[in-house]
Amino acid sequence: MSDPTSPASTANGLLPADPSFPATPQAVADMLRAVGYLPDETIAGTVHLAHGLEKPILVEGPAGTGKTELAKSVALATGARLIRLQCYEGLDESKALYEWDYRKQLLRIQAGQVAGGENGSGWSDVEADIFSEHYLLRRPLLEAIRAEDRVVLLIDEVDRLDVETEALLLEVLSDYQVSIPELGTVTARQRPLVFLTSNNSRELSEALKRRCLFLHVGYPTPERERDIVLSRVPGVSEHLADQVAAAVASLRRMDLKKRPSVSETVDWARTLLMLGVAEVDGEALLRHLHVLLKHQSDIERATGELTGRGTGAR
Repeated sequence: MSDPTSPASTANGLLPADPSFPATPQAVADMLRAVGYLPDETIAGTVHLAHGLEKPILVEGPAGTGKTELAKSVALATGARLIRLQCYEGLDESKALYEWDYRKQLLRIQAGQVAGGENGSGWSDVEADIFSEHYLLRRPLLEAIRAEDRVVLLIDEVDRLDVETEALLLEVLSDYQVSIPELGTVTARQRPLVFLTSNNSRELSEALKRRCLFLHVGYPTPERERDIVLSRVPGVSEHLADQVAAAVASLRRMDLKKRPSVSETVDWARTLLMLGVAEVDGEALLRHLHVLLKHQSDIERATGELTGRGTGAR
């Protein structure tokens, strides 16, 4: 029985599109800025299209550029519930989609055995009960499409999935329904707004890409990164934010194993503010390389280039 407090369904049984979702890309951008995420025109336009076309967004780019934060910010701004599937090698159907609640099923079987001795009910009655949706443990994918409230589904680091699990994901995103052998086909109650993030560590299948809108989120321009610092670090001056963004941009131009992420830029700005540093010079950057760079070979290379002593170790 449906929840009388849940939003009304459309003729096909799915929740209708959220009528309060911003109607233009500019309105999407304003909505995201209101929760502290500073999108560029491409990001705002892609989110607007994804909602209107009811298509997932595949967000690719280097680690630490705000891909995951985009999904979180959309959920926060729209009041939708965020459901996150963190991908990793070895993730299987029981953790991504569903599994049976064996403990609850066993209790039902034991109760049925007691009741069966009293009123003659048989195994067929118990079997029909224990393989109902009541005994199903919903994992993130199934929970997202069966939810009765509005949902943003974040499938994080999808490039870490095995090919077999990627095929399962493709099935769910293609038809928004799941085939469960003991139960039959479980159909969606809604099409959630879906974000798949990838660090591009492996090539995803063309079939998966075809079902998504594509969005590349790279490192921000110094101007946009300055604005991010000003938004995320209360009390920082525009002058210091400018210098931080310019210094980080210079590091990213180096041949590093891992370039500084936006979150590390923000951490460094907070560090400078905490230490009372009002001016960024070469000495301040050298002192805090460990905040921005997380590989010793990168620290040595950056030190060498900044002090004119060569390229440093690799």
